[in-house]
Amino acid sequence: MRRLALEAGDAIMQIYGQEDFDVKSKSDDSPVTAADEAADALISAGLRAAFPDVMLVTEEQADSHTQQADTFLIVDPLDGTKEFIHRRGDFTVNIALVENGAPTRGVVYAPAKGRMFYTQADGASVEETGPLAKDAVGPLRPLRVSTPDNSALMIVASKSHRDAATDAYIAKYAAKDMKSAGSSLKFCLIATGEADIYPRVGRTMEWDTAAGHAVLAGAGGRVVRFDDHAPLTYGKEGYANPFFIAYSPDVELKGP
Repeated sequence: MRRLALEAGDAIMQIYGQEDFDVKSKSDDSPVTAADEAADALISAGLRAAFPDVMLVTEEQADSHTQQADTFLIVDPLDGTKEFIHRRGDFTVNIALVENGAPTRGVVYAPAKGRMFYTQADGASVEETGPLAKDAVGPLRPLRVSTPDNSALMIVASKSHRDAATDAYIAKYAAKDMKSAGSSLKFCLIATGEADIYPRVGRTMEWDTAAGHAVLAGAGGRVVRFDDHAPLTYGKEGYANPFFIAYSPDVELKGP
């Protein structure tokens, strides 16, 4: 999964470096580029070869969205396509394994930022630093969520999907500072202790969140539904998520 993420990142950055690239619209009006498609083809072929008996769900293959299984791989080959199109760099490759409703393994790679996060075999999350060579794992930094000060929280919110409902919920907390980030990097910022809470009051799909959720869980963090604070689960019909909150467990959560 790590190697495939790095290879997909290379394919994405090759297109990112071009002067111009085509942007098409999918049936839900969300954008898709040649980079999404190239990364999807590469990752899908690699995962199907390595794990032929595990179901694969990927954003770019609509026929995979109707399948159901207790254990499955789920992929967003380029999360943050809007960030990619506007050349903001906050896009990621997301690959995750879900078992019995929970994402247990995940890789989040931000190729434009040179940041790589993933869960290890024991479930603990790390950030790999250094050259990010495909054939050799570099230095690893163990990840752990912050112990937040509830009178001075660091809040992270979406860069492309910020709205009045999100702002109204954020206003319930005492914030020291706020940062914006695109894609699944928001989960990783909580996993590293760079942020304390990320509320999402808006539409997401399971492929948007599974890898980041796994990385955050491996660093001691949690992701819960916005409405009743029950754990966010995976393998739902249509793979659509409810609103949710990702956070360090010492954050005193507020109600909707």
